[in-house]
Amino acid sequence: MRPFKIDFSRHLPIYVVLLLAAFLSSCSIERSGPPNILVFLVDDLGYMDIGANNPDSFYETPHIDGLADSGMLFTDGYAANPVCSPTRYALMTGKHPTRADATNFFSGKRSGKFDPAPLVDNMPLDEVTVAEVLKAEGYRTYFAGKWHLGESEKYYPQNRGFDINIGGHTRGGPYTGNKYFSPFDNPQMEVDSPEGDHLPDRLARDTAKFIDENKDGPLFAYLSFYSVHTPLMGRPDLVEKYEKRAKEIEGTEFATEEQIYGDKPRQVRVLQKHAVYAAMVEAMDEAIGKVLQQLEDSGVAGNTIVVFTSDNGGLSTSEGLPTSNLPLRGGKGWVYEGGIREPWIVRYPGVTKPGSVSDVPINSIDLLPTLAAAVGAEVTHEIDGLNLKPALEGGSLEQRSLYWHYPHYSNQGGIPSGAIREGDFKLIERYEDGRVHLYNLKEDIGEQNDLAQKYPEKVSKLRSQLHAWYEEVDAKFLQQKEDGPEPWRP
Repeated sequence: MRPFKIDFSRHLPIYVVLLLAAFLSSCSIERSGPPNILVFLVDDLGYMDIGANNPDSFYETPHIDGLADSGMLFTDGYAANPVCSPTRYALMTGKHPTRADATNFFSGKRSGKFDPAPLVDNMPLDEVTVAEVLKAEGYRTYFAGKWHLGESEKYYPQNRGFDINIGGHTRGGPYTGNKYFSPFDNPQMEVDSPEGDHLPDRLARDTAKFIDENKDGPLFAYLSFYSVHTPLMGRPDLVEKYEKRAKEIEGTEFATEEQIYGDKPRQVRVLQKHAVYAAMVEAMDEAIGKVLQQLEDSGVAGNTIVVFTSDNGGLSTSEGLPTSNLPLRGGKGWVYEGGIREPWIVRYPGVTKPGSVSDVPINSIDLLPTLAAAVGAEVTHEIDGLNLKPALEGGSLEQRSLYWHYPHYSNQGGIPSGAIREGDFKLIERYEDGRVHLYNLKEDIGEQNDLAQKYPEKVSKLRSQLHAWYEEVDAKFLQQKEDGPEPWRP
């Protein structure tokens, strides 16, 4: 396993340098009024899938990397859950999804040795979303792309605080019509695209149009890509580009990972070389570039907060195994770092320093309180996240632990488990039998050296905190099958 190293001295292509210079120039212009807000959420994008985190990435992401150079890159940014719907819930509400038993993708109820924990597969209608918070402050609100937070229209974005919804409905992927290529046959797109149109570009064009039409602001645009989720489908020109490049790459593509179903080991990708996935990543990056350019063209870049993140780790152990997260272990569906550590970038004019880097651990639950504070909105109901502004200014946050709870059998073979991170240490607790593992992430980002036997006092402390958190959020656990053994309980 190669050492975990982030090289922030990479040389950017000249056109990216020029774009960055243009942005910095625009930010020097004083702008009044509340800030506009633009959030990019990418589906299944891994931490090591962008050049800003991985200069050796097989995929080209110049626009995302340029965003990192113009804002703050978080090295220790996390998703609230190793799969999509719970993290999306956390981003929308500022809460741990465990509080509502929204602990798996909607509606994932796979059984293993035991039945999974009870699952609520709609975001409750009494939850206050970030869109509702901003709308109450006079914001024009817009959603495009994947929603996956409810089974019927009453749960869709247009009924959860968004004035406009383009493409968000119950499905977790672009499974209707011609999928990533038109006709999309999406029930939440009033007007379909011309034949052959590409979904990420369509969503980017619609988002750019919204920004320009509402440039007098304030506006809130939430572009939630269906990319780079399966089905694995790429633009032919980009697929051809990466197929040629892949032929030049040698090395072992796959290794083995533990298996939660049966006795056979599960394959995990250890080399980025998948041409179709690479094409999907680059097309998504191009779409982001189009929207960022619209901020410039509409004259609002200097007064727009931009947030970029993903909903879970890269897909590495199932459904095509398209990406490698190394040196992070595992991927989507696992509470190892490969499943929960995410790309996180924030550009906040007047607050973040261009090209800055923070190792402050942050989480999906922090989006709502951060944006609410940025616009002066008072959050009067209970949430779990923190306002990230102190970290965005280059400082630290109040000391806290981060928690994860995944009492399910993932499609990707992940272990039903919970985790706590405090400082450099991370403890994982398995829900089938209660075994625990302890890792020092500073020294062992790949989670290969289990320190549980070496530091029993640390294990006891972290486990007690984790169990107290279970009680606080009313966590549910694996269920006994009829005539089956009883599962472990904390």
